[in-house]
Amino acid sequence: MSFRIQPAAPARPNRCQLFGPGSRPAIFEKMAASAADVINLDLEDSVAPSDKDSARANIIEATHDIDWGKKTLSVRINGLDTPWWYRDVVDLLEQASDRLDQIMIPKVGCAADLYAVDALVTAVERAKGRSNPIKFEVIIESAAGIAHVEEIAAGSPRLEAMSLGAADFAASMGMATTGIGGTQENYYMLHEGAKHWSDPWHWAQAAIVAACRTHGVLPVDGPFGDFSDDEGFRAQALRSATLGMVGKWAIHPKQVALANEVFTPSEVAVTEAREILAAMETAKAKGEGATVYKGRLVDIASIKQAEVIVRQSEMIASA
Repeated sequence: MSFRIQPAAPARPNRCQLFGPGSRPAIFEKMAASAADVINLDLEDSVAPSDKDSARANIIEATHDIDWGKKTLSVRINGLDTPWWYRDVVDLLEQASDRLDQIMIPKVGCAADLYAVDALVTAVERAKGRSNPIKFEVIIESAAGIAHVEEIAAGSPRLEAMSLGAADFAASMGMATTGIGGTQENYYMLHEGAKHWSDPWHWAQAAIVAACRTHGVLPVDGPFGDFSDDEGFRAQALRSATLGMVGKWAIHPKQVALANEVFTPSEVAVTEAREILAAMETAKAKGEGATVYKGRLVDIASIKQAEVIVRQSEMIASA
């Protein structure tokens, strides 16, 4: 094992990120009143080119006028391959209130993309004397992004979260699907004539989790396009949580409760984790490095697993 300690990810709730277009200011108050931990006001895909300027102005005004409570307030800017992103950054940092916490950078393909935005953000912050330094979150949405995922995760000290953007990722990879997340009809194995569907996003999610955990970044699952399919959303969220992701996007308000349900440790899980920690304390007092809990072996590695669940529960409870 490396002697370098794995850095801790930011200690903040990130179970659900609720998205809404900046061109629809009428929904901002409802988003602020929701149970989502993170609010993502969008300037990118959900905003038409003709509405970019007005959407940016709407968001700037909302940072001053709306009470966002304890939520993390984030804005998704336009991609670095567009003519809008620099104005997004400059106007947001010069005109938005210090209540703005994060900028989400879409379609990041390499660490240099982070460097470019970081340089501009740093210059504006210094010029304006901003008191709340902007944090970054990025979306992996391309073959280049997943190929360079570890260097991206280490690309800026401002980086706090990373998501998988399934739709653009699928297009970049040339995947034969139009689905956004979830299992895909033709991605299956046959066993004794029966179809068994597997998860086409698993390997990319695992790569993101590994890169994020290596560099102290929160790994987040992206969108699930069919907001009429609650069970499909829940199934993907459960797979993501099991892999180590801390939360999921909501592209519809009804998905907020589903995400919070999955990414909040259950009372049963927390109780069991505390019991494992207590059992190991008893073993430690006896000079033992392992013990038996409910018929299974638990040891020092079990302590680390249990501590993750307890810390997550305590963080959510105190938020």
